[in-house]
Amino acid sequence: MKTTHLPKERILQKILNLRNEKVMLDFHLAELYEVETRVLKQAVKRNMDRFPDDFMFELSHQEIDYLVSQNVIPSKKRLGGAQPYAFTEAGVAMLSSVLRSKRAIDMNVAIVRTFIQLRKIANNYDEILKKVEQMETRYDLQFAEIYQALLHLTDKPKPSRPKIGYKK
Repeated sequence: MKTTHLPKERILQKILNLRNEKVMLDFHLAELYEVETRVLKQAVKRNMDRFPDDFMFELSHQEIDYLVSQNVIPSKKRLGGAQPYAFTEAGVAMLSSVLRSKRAIDMNVAIVRTFIQLRKIANNYDEILKKVEQMETRYDLQFAEIYQALLHLTDKPKPSRPKIGYKK
């Protein structure tokens, strides 16, 4: 069984974070599937019941402006007046039931695997972040003690008070 080999970096470059979701835009997917964007959108529109809001959403004008400013979209002209769709991981998986070409199926497998790897990496980051926070807490307490000791050492001596007792 021959599978499509595509560098994961190429897929990763096309995964964006919008509305706190990891998504891929329709024209990026069309490029990976080697179909025209209008063909992909047409297939989706014919099967809208398969793409609820948590699978796919249409970008707002502000999101498009943001993506143009970040050079994700070279210019609004590239969109041809159409607002792009953004597909979540579940939406990308659903595309395999709409686009039935061998290339689309192979690409879906590669893309879903990339999403899974991203999730694993994110979990590792969470673990590392927890360990760093634990270390900060532990060392902050130790440094607080050291800081207090240094403050005590750098305090100016208090003026001596008058002695009590016999005077010479």
